[in-house]
Amino acid sequence: MTFRAAPPLSGNVTVPGDKSISHRSLMLSALAVGESRVEGLLEGEDVLATAAAMRAMGARIERDADGVWHIHGVGVGGLLQPDTALDMGNSGTSTRLLMGLLASHDLTATFTGDASLSKRPMARVTEPLAQMGASFTTSPGNRLPLTMKGACPAVPLDYELPVASAQVKSAILLAGLNTPGITRVVEPVPTRDHSERMLQGFGADLTVETQADGTRVITLVGEAELQPQQIVVPGDPSSAAFPMVAALIVPGSTVTIGNVGLNSTRAGLIDLLREMGGAIEVVNQRDVGGEPVGDLIITASALHGFEPDPARAPSMIDEYPVAFVAAALAHGRSVFRGLEELRVKESDRIATMAEGLRAIGARVEELEDGLIIEGTGGQLLPGGGPIATKLDHRIAMSFAIAGLMCHDGVTIDDMRPVATSFPTFMPLLRQLGAVA
Repeated sequence: MTFRAAPPLSGNVTVPGDKSISHRSLMLSALAVGESRVEGLLEGEDVLATAAAMRAMGARIERDADGVWHIHGVGVGGLLQPDTALDMGNSGTSTRLLMGLLASHDLTATFTGDASLSKRPMARVTEPLAQMGASFTTSPGNRLPLTMKGACPAVPLDYELPVASAQVKSAILLAGLNTPGITRVVEPVPTRDHSERMLQGFGADLTVETQADGTRVITLVGEAELQPQQIVVPGDPSSAAFPMVAALIVPGSTVTIGNVGLNSTRAGLIDLLREMGGAIEVVNQRDVGGEPVGDLIITASALHGFEPDPARAPSMIDEYPVAFVAAALAHGRSVFRGLEELRVKESDRIATMAEGLRAIGARVEELEDGLIIEGTGGQLLPGGGPIATKLDHRIAMSFAIAGLMCHDGVTIDDMRPVATSFPTFMPLLRQLGAVA
């Protein structure tokens, strides 16, 4: 598919529900006793993989005609042995969080995934879960397919995260739900805190203490009893990133994105773009189900190069690819460091973005932990392609946005992976006036 230079973008849009919250809504609802209702659930392939896995282990999950999901849980410790392998598709979040969930259950499960997911390392999750008593048989390189056998009772764990990872933190906390005693996770750098908020909302005995040096200590009392909830999922800030950057870089644009989650552990891109000169106004701020939410009004702006603090990486780790696009069209140089985590995402996002940006005429230097990008000062890039997205949805969407500011447009080899997280991406862009 080819995306071409666009006229000014305009309109009011909403983005699909937050992927992180959607995954956790299904998992925790399946462990509650009774019926939970979830509105605004992201109905992308990744979240549907989580729903299928929870059904395979005994939860009753239904969607009504109004788009409300009803989950009848089995209680903590009540998950059943799945009859077949759990196919995770492209979803690393489903895989790592479900491994945690099952680690303290007396059952055996095999996880499979697509070609992209099967390349992603799982050791950072299997190692702490093994300390809790779970055992794993993995493919070479600690990759999928893998088979795990849970431990019941599992051993409570006191674990300091070696790298900032919300998925590892969440996997350990989910394992702790059915583990007698106290499970404790220490994170030196704060990461997205949806798991902590939702566990508390479902009634788990969980506390969070922030030390003077910024270290967060999360303590969970095991053998929890979770209560069913009514959940409204806010719009995903990672999905909002794409129309947000598009509105900033296409001259004359004004776009409003409604109902966006503004959790401070996820809002790093908004801060970054504002520091680059982007006009982003937050209005109608409110609290929905324990999560801060607001509407964003974005106006095209003359962006300038910037060197963000590497410490902010956890708050926008999924948004860096599209931030690189913004930098490629800014005035001056941008330097991004501290992004080693991007090399083990759905693709090596540092190398893939560097290769693709060069292919469309951007000036880019690849670093071990990031990129240096020389912006065009708002001038169109040459364009070209086809861009190899490596089955990575965020790479595909980032270059779609880049194509709106390229003389010859940008051709992308495969847009199908976008369905994993943002199934309405194409209709939304066309609604705003993009040319594709």
